[in-house]
Amino acid sequence: MSLDAVKPEITTPRAPTPADVLVETLGGLRHVLERCQLALALPGGDGARRERRELLDQIDDYIVPRLEALGAPLLAVVGGSTGAGKSTLLNSLLGVDVTSAGVLRPTTRSPVLVFHPDDAAWFEGQRVLPGLVRVSSPGAASTDTIRLVATTRASPGLALLDAPDIDSVVGENRLLAAQLLAAADLWLFVTTAARYADAVPWDQLERAQQRGTALAMVLNRVPAEATDEVTAHLVDMLRQGGLGRAPVFTIAETQLEHGRLAEADVYGLRSWLDELAGDAASRAEVVRATLDGALASLAARVDAVVSHVEAERAFADSLRRATDERYAAAATEVGEAVADGALLRREVLGRWQELVGSGQLLKGLESRVGLLRDRLRRAWTGEPAPVEEVALALEHGIEALVAAAADTAAERTVEAWAATPGGRELMGGERRRLDRSSPDLRQVIGDEVREWQRAVLELVAEQSGSKRTTARALSFGVNGAGVALMILVFAQTGGLTGIELAVAGGTATVSQKVLEALFGDQAVRQLTARARDDLLARVGRVLAAERARFDDVLASVAPAGDVPGELRRAAAAVATAAPQALPGRR
Repeated sequence: MSLDAVKPEITTPRAPTPADVLVETLGGLRHVLERCQLALALPGGDGARRERRELLDQIDDYIVPRLEALGAPLLAVVGGSTGAGKSTLLNSLLGVDVTSAGVLRPTTRSPVLVFHPDDAAWFEGQRVLPGLVRVSSPGAASTDTIRLVATTRASPGLALLDAPDIDSVVGENRLLAAQLLAAADLWLFVTTAARYADAVPWDQLERAQQRGTALAMVLNRVPAEATDEVTAHLVDMLRQGGLGRAPVFTIAETQLEHGRLAEADVYGLRSWLDELAGDAASRAEVVRATLDGALASLAARVDAVVSHVEAERAFADSLRRATDERYAAAATEVGEAVADGALLRREVLGRWQELVGSGQLLKGLESRVGLLRDRLRRAWTGEPAPVEEVALALEHGIEALVAAAADTAAERTVEAWAATPGGRELMGGERRRLDRSSPDLRQVIGDEVREWQRAVLELVAEQSGSKRTTARALSFGVNGAGVALMILVFAQTGGLTGIELAVAGGTATVSQKVLEALFGDQAVRQLTARARDDLLARVGRVLAAERARFDDVLASVAPAGDVPGELRRAAAAVATAAPQALPGRR
């Protein structure tokens, strides 16, 4: 056998059609819409969320399935208000009971899809309404199922879907009704002489007009004496609403026979539907008009979602600014407390005084720096009041200062959020947790302060490197000099008065003279600045972590990235691809 005989067959991949490109761009739009949570409780949010949900549903349930199967049977959804007689009408058109009709409301709790057996392949799969589970038994019906009924009473080429009430008292039914209407090639909208001017039906009819959906009106239960007047008024309302081309079928108020309308009462509507089902060109025209209208409506509907996304982003930014301001104020508060000597009160000051010696010693500092250094060496190498006690007092003081600032920032941030529309709802049950600092904050601050103190000792050790004799002589002197440097970081006098001013001033003099004697005045200034900057940087990180709790709340719901721009670009891509996929598009 030659090698040519076993050569594998090479197939050339099919080039994407314009319809394929359009489906792909719709997928891109859908992906961005899916990322828009619209979770903030802002004015207009309910409408924006409904628009987003309906856009996703229509892309999934109608536009993409129809683009992928333009030759599929026409799908007409029988929709309308509670008690309009939709189920009765469908049973009457078919001459057999396929859906429940009765006085209890709501009657239709899940959709019923009726089609000719020859069309079963189009509907038994997930092509149409893929999110609904297919069932064949009425007992299994629910709002997440669709019951399939194949019957020869249905016309080939036309499927009829009985939908829940658009104004049902059950919220899930209303949502499902809107979803089903958005999945239709044709709306068979049923109303009554008593309800035809109600607001809810006209809200749906306005949507049909905006989306270019093919529509036929059924005016049911019309008293004989009012037929002409009511029909003329409905036709006039349709014309004013931009739906003047919709045919209107009037059914007189009559007694039902075996729960169905008489054949004569539905003859006109049945004939129109049969003619539509039997004419491929007419069906294609209806499909084309509705598909074209659905695509044409996307840009404006996406813009409505974009507007709300931008409102959410502006709202989130305002909350972030409010949070920034409160925590920046907390950092400023700590910085001012560090600068004004407020920490050199009570325990810290007492411990430091014990360490450096008696008040008698302080009086002679100006002229006896050398003697002071000698006495300090003795204190550091064995006398009571160890440096650890001063360091611990500083740690407690800084911890209390930062914790108080963080608590204030948290409380004020919660107040600022709660004062905005949607802010209180955004925090929800988290408010009690957010209006105070984290439970482990003091431990975190303590860890940072101890790390800072170690860093200060390393600065002193580094500076002592060029003074080997002094460093060797003061084996414990690094710790003492380090604490002196810590004290100098806080030994300013902006916030002290009276006796405290004098004591803090003396404290600063002690620290500064000791360190200058060891390292020189220029080095002391540099060391103090470095130590202060390091401390404030650590405090800033602690406060930033506290602030991040509010960022986390926002991050879970606020728009991320350039979602508005992505939505606009995705909608523009669909608008560009549609004419190639549907030549001659309006």
